[in-house]
Amino acid sequence: MSAALPAAAQGLPSDIVHATLLEGWRTEAGTQMAALRLDLAPGWKTYWRAPGEGGIPPHFDWNGSENVGGVTFHWPKPEVFDLNGLRIIGYLHELVLPIEIRPADANRPVSVTARIDLGVCEEICVPVTVDVAADLGRTAKPDPVILASLGRMPEEGRKAGLSASRCAAEPIRDGLRLTSLLTLPQVGPDEFAVVELADQSIWVSQADTRRSGEDLSATADLVPSDAKPFALDRSTVRITVFGGSGRVVEVQGCTG
Repeated sequence: MSAALPAAAQGLPSDIVHATLLEGWRTEAGTQMAALRLDLAPGWKTYWRAPGEGGIPPHFDWNGSENVGGVTFHWPKPEVFDLNGLRIIGYLHELVLPIEIRPADANRPVSVTARIDLGVCEEICVPVTVDVAADLGRTAKPDPVILASLGRMPEEGRKAGLSASRCAAEPIRDGLRLTSLLTLPQVGPDEFAVVELADQSIWVSQADTRRSGEDLSATADLVPSDAKPFALDRSTVRITVFGGSGRVVEVQGCTG
């Protein structure tokens, strides 16, 4: 493993972030439950998958890996921070990100090599690149560190009382405007929603979030690279509601 700071970050401590790959275990489903562990210097933070205003979303490059047929991330519940008047979403001091790897061939070993571009922040934010690699064993014994992180996942919508998830899209000059309406009990005193799509090449604006009784609405603009309206698969829409009290509720998909 190595953690390399870009030229713009020269002069900052070299130990801002230390990255390791936890090998994990082979699940009953035949996948490998591994994890990326990031240990950050005191006071430093790193971003969630949807980082907030002006944040740097993490990017994973799996080139060089062997026998990797697919990867699923299980993001633990993040925190919300104010940084110079901007709202950012991420993790303080440490992140253990469970990564479920599907082998292309269940009978062959899995070897993982990843280059990860991410952002870290204290009073300033800087981009960092880390490299991790590991040959993953086939033990069936779960890693308690990864299990603990899996236990900190956001609440599922239905378990939080969600009874309906609807959305409507209208074309705008450079894409779509999506308005989602969740029938969901209040999550906390300062609710806001984050809208995401499976296609991460599509830019998603900060959502305008409003509550009326049991209904929470979130309106966001969706702009693809060609800046034109497009066909939206509503099942790929993910809406995460932050309650301001530490609660986080995740809703996958909406109906027209």
